[in-house]
Amino acid sequence: MVHVHRTITVRTPAQTVVDYLKDFAHAEAWDPGTVSCTRSDTGPIVVGAQWHNVSEFRGKKTELTYRLDRLEPGRVVFVGDNKTATSTDDLTVSEENGTTTISYHATIEFHGLAKLADPFLKRQFEKMGDELVPEMKKALEAL
Repeated sequence: MVHVHRTITVRTPAQTVVDYLKDFAHAEAWDPGTVSCTRSDTGPIVVGAQWHNVSEFRGKKTELTYRLDRLEPGRVVFVGDNKTATSTDDLTVSEENGTTTISYHATIEFHGLAKLADPFLKRQFEKMGDELVPEMKKALEAL
């Protein structure tokens, strides 16, 4: 299992941040690994909503189906999976003194033989986490 944690601070109000982040299609703007992310269902964005995500990792494209697993004040959790891995993006949002802090936790659990790659992939996922910080900050501050 690979776990990446980053903290992003912006001046955008917390509720605006949550409203933006709950639509996983916006990952195209803030996640450097996302090539495309489109909603798979229709209607309001509520727990259970789904997206088809295409990401690029180490020069290869991979597809995952993401669902909104939790949506509560100050917290948004997405779980994506395919036959190789389950990816969880857990975003906690808090506001204090006009500043909003986003605590981003990504956990990738590999299945089957892919589990053997865990120790070798951690560094690359950490690099992606580093690249995510300025992209997410830019997207959120533009709201």
